[in-house]
Amino acid sequence: MSALPLACYGALVAKACHSGTKSELTNKITLSRSFQSYSSGSSSSSALSNRSQPVSSSPSSVFPGFAAGTLRPSIRNKGVQLGSRKEFSVQAVSAPVELSTAQAAKKYGFEVVKTEFISEYNSDATLLRHLKTGAEVMSLVTDDENKTFGAVFRTPPQNSTGIPHILEHSVLCGSRKYPIKEPFVELMKGSLNTFLNAFTYPDRTCYPVASCNLQDYYNLVDVYLDAVLHPACINDRQVFEQEGWHYELEDKAEDLTFKGVVFNEMKGVYSSPDNVLGRECQQVLFPDNTYGVDSGGDPTVIPKLSFEEFQAFHAQFYHPSNGRFWFYGDDPVDERLRILESFLADFQKREDDSAVKRQSFFTEPKYISQKYAASETAEEEAKTFLCVNWLLAEDRFPLETALAFDFLNFLMLGTKAAPLQKALEASGLGEDIVGGGLSDELRQPTFSIGLKGVKPEDVAKVEKLVMETLEQLAKDGFEEEAVEAAVNTIEFSLRENNTGRFPRGLSLMLRSMSSWLYDGDAFEPMKYTAALASFKARLAAGEDVFGPLIRKLLIDNPHRVTLELQPDVSLGAAADAAEKEQLANFKKSLTDAEVSELIANTVSLKKKQETPDSLEALKCMPSLSLSDIPTETIKVPCDVEEKDGATVLRHDLFTNNVLYAEAAFDMKSIPSSLLPLVPLFCRCLTNMGTEDMDFVKLTQTIGRKTGGISVYPMVSDIRGSQDCMAKIIVKGKTMADKAEDLFELFATILKSVNLDDQAKFKQMVVETRARMEAGVVGGGHSIAAARIDGANSIAGHVNELMGGISYLEYIRTLVTRVDQDWDGVKADLKAIQLIVLCQPGVLINLTAEESALQSVEGAVSGLLDALGTSSLQLNSELPVWGPPMNGVSEGLVIPTLVNYVGKGANLYDAGYELDGSAYVISKLLGTSWLWDRVRVSGGAYGGFCDFDSHSGMFTYLSYRDPNLLTTLDNYDGAGDFLRNLDMDKESLDKAIIGCVGDIDAYQLPDSKGYTSMVRHLLGITDEERQARRDQILSTSIQDFKDFAEVLETVKTSGRVVAVASAEAVKTANEKRPGLLTVKNIL
Repeated sequence: MSALPLACYGALVAKACHSGTKSELTNKITLSRSFQSYSSGSSSSSALSNRSQPVSSSPSSVFPGFAAGTLRPSIRNKGVQLGSRKEFSVQAVSAPVELSTAQAAKKYGFEVVKTEFISEYNSDATLLRHLKTGAEVMSLVTDDENKTFGAVFRTPPQNSTGIPHILEHSVLCGSRKYPIKEPFVELMKGSLNTFLNAFTYPDRTCYPVASCNLQDYYNLVDVYLDAVLHPACINDRQVFEQEGWHYELEDKAEDLTFKGVVFNEMKGVYSSPDNVLGRECQQVLFPDNTYGVDSGGDPTVIPKLSFEEFQAFHAQFYHPSNGRFWFYGDDPVDERLRILESFLADFQKREDDSAVKRQSFFTEPKYISQKYAASETAEEEAKTFLCVNWLLAEDRFPLETALAFDFLNFLMLGTKAAPLQKALEASGLGEDIVGGGLSDELRQPTFSIGLKGVKPEDVAKVEKLVMETLEQLAKDGFEEEAVEAAVNTIEFSLRENNTGRFPRGLSLMLRSMSSWLYDGDAFEPMKYTAALASFKARLAAGEDVFGPLIRKLLIDNPHRVTLELQPDVSLGAAADAAEKEQLANFKKSLTDAEVSELIANTVSLKKKQETPDSLEALKCMPSLSLSDIPTETIKVPCDVEEKDGATVLRHDLFTNNVLYAEAAFDMKSIPSSLLPLVPLFCRCLTNMGTEDMDFVKLTQTIGRKTGGISVYPMVSDIRGSQDCMAKIIVKGKTMADKAEDLFELFATILKSVNLDDQAKFKQMVVETRARMEAGVVGGGHSIAAARIDGANSIAGHVNELMGGISYLEYIRTLVTRVDQDWDGVKADLKAIQLIVLCQPGVLINLTAEESALQSVEGAVSGLLDALGTSSLQLNSELPVWGPPMNGVSEGLVIPTLVNYVGKGANLYDAGYELDGSAYVISKLLGTSWLWDRVRVSGGAYGGFCDFDSHSGMFTYLSYRDPNLLTTLDNYDGAGDFLRNLDMDKESLDKAIIGCVGDIDAYQLPDSKGYTSMVRHLLGITDEERQARRDQILSTSIQDFKDFAEVLETVKTSGRVVAVASAEAVKTANEKRPGLLTVKNIL
């Protein structure tokens, strides 16, 4: 877990940035579109995932120092003679006997520094040092097929030009061994990777990869090592200009502009007030070291970076002597060291001067006021952010202190019932919590907490409330039940080690780096058993563990900065005008010859960007063979039983005695007028308490007896049907011997939820409004996609009502209605409750090993008995949900420096019949045409397409895009690209392999069981999945040509939705009158 001040920027995640495939094939069926940005201030994200499955609210990363890895975001030619594919593939050494770690170290020039068995993760861990260069290596051998590699360099910047961020993007654009434009993209196209990314922290840059296929893993490692140590970009100014910044001018009469992927990405980051707050909080706490600048880059400062500085930064920091290399998984240790030595052999040891300097402590607290750009057209007056921030220590916490403060952080802020969280939310002083508490991923830990949406007259009250609450907690401590719940929740999370879509090896790497990076013990962050036992013993002995921590590190700590971030409606326009003036003055200063040179440079760069690598050049890339790909689809064991009027699904999978359970209730009897209230009703079940427990007691009970419970709606189209699947999902997990407690809580929250607390409900509504408004700015592409889908189908319409602009509009009116018509609101909530409980045919989904499944049979029967049947008779006719929204093209206006552009149409309505080749084609479009035109040439952070095989909707989307009309033209050019596609058999095989890598995505057992449930609900059979797989594997070049004709539907009749600035929408309508109906959102 990391608090708001930490900013980390990441390259596009390969599995998500290129395209989406919401299909019956993919292991990770996703039913709602959302984006988790690798952007400043977010605590955990995966860049550009355009559809995301609902996740349990249980705290998988609730334990900061030991959590499931926290990322946040920015992104990313010494040429050699081209060789054959075989020549550049990484071939594993075939040894009759595998060498031990010590033997391999001696053979390949490493010394063993330390060896330890990490019992928590059943891993043999060895820290090694390369004798010739001093590079450090952590090698973990464990029984995990999802093998992980990472190269990490300390890269502390001295200014906010974004140099480490730009370099992170650039090194992945060709290298000594792979002299093509973007090996990274080629890996995206044709790899079985389970993780492929890069990210820049405030003081380090990480390059991780993962794969379950051994040869594919070796290929990934080879490409990444060559990229970081021998990148082409340090000798190719055009890569720097493409990824960083450059002047763009195509005609003398045009205005000069700045372009660059990172430049536009950071414009998007700086458009979000939440991200601005995160950056400012970090910088005011660390004014005297590297954390006082923005490693991602300030858009006003990025254009000051020179190519020569860029080259020097790589030379200084991207050297093995400054490197830390990570291996994890079930692959042979001797091959790990052989591969690494083959790269390190080119270097000699040198002194490392990259250490992160510590920030000295202040002698007294500070108060600082800053501004953020607020909307000029918003209906409501923008409000203030107030965040109180502390630097907690002069260096890393000792292990016991770290553990104690992790628990303290959870006790104060880990749940809605936590006292500091509750005090702030219930105060009415603001709309939502900011800060996030503890951040311990940097050299020195910090703590931040506050509110956003604060009225000017209430600003001073926020800090006062924070300090008074801390004083009370230091004096009175925490309830025994709260401590017990915290211990159970955190211990469950640690032992479960559920990292979701994140490879466990990468989670451990990031954990280890929190100490190793600062020359501390690389093993310590991976171990918790002894420290946890000691900590629990201190609690059992009655020691006041938390009071002294609160007083010393927070109340009496002079290094406290209170940051007030005030709205300024003129700031955005002023910044835009200043940039235009800067560019105009620069252009005026140029001679005619210099202007002509700028135009020539622009033309030259665009030509390079839009000219694909030759088929011969691409042969340098290592790749698997199609014969390496399994022809059989992956099946999840699923036993189906009809039991007491319910359907019970059981998935016999090893879960280490953890039971994962879902109860799915039909929601199609809910009237359409109540649908926007469903998400809030779901939140009420876990946040409003019950007839016998207030919400504090309920939260503590859930924490003491389970690993977490969450409730959410799930709605999807069903292919070939006008009907849709619509369920309310109650999701939870616990140890198998506590299944009865879990199911008792399921029944209790459904049947006995207390819907009478007006103040608590309004607090949730206001918080939802604040989060939705922040989400529009940070994830405009998701809003555009939902809006397009909303005009396409009943399911799309319902999802837009429950999560799109229509939902935001509903929430805004609900704020007032809660005050004026609370009885009516309460009646609506109770109506939803009655409808859900009256529906027959609940589905229970269980995932655990066979012995655990058998042991919970009684608990399942108890749940079904508790739910029972209602005497209330509902109208047998289902309400009409629809029709879909008006399908006009729209310009949704928000205060932003970048745009999010979408265009989509339904292919099934145009007569297209689904074929598995569509998955291959849509992925290739995202990793070639859209990547090259929207991102590389256009300068957007992301450009991709999404084919929803349930509804037939095909949608183009862009992310943090400086363009609007140009992007639409590129979408319309996709058909011609496919018609003229030059593709040999190797390229076709690569595209097929990459597609299979997506649909066979690695999953942990709980995800497998969940996915199987969704397939059951959608009527997707293993036979149908196998037929689609067969079609994928037999995809031909002709299929690409045929699909080009299908895409004409999107070109000629697709609906456009652009989330953009008022100026961008106005300009688009001036150039193409009537294109967009204008709708002001913020």
